[in-house]
Amino acid sequence: MNKALSLALLVGGIILLVFGFSASDSVGSELSETVTGTPTDKSIWLLVGGAILAVAGGVSLIRNRS
Repeated sequence: MNKALSLALLVGGIILLVFGFSASDSVGSELSETVTGTPTDKSIWLLVGGAILAVAGGVSLIRNRS
């Protein structure tokens, strides 16, 4: 992958992580977590997707450096 795509994956992953943390702190997620014991599916998918994209972008940037 080229550097621009790697950087875009890293930034996109960070943005998804921020949205995921924000969604997990929302009123709806807090209520769902109180009732079911787990956060909402949306917040989990945002966090998982963000982590995967951020790791893929970071690893690709490190590999392209050498």
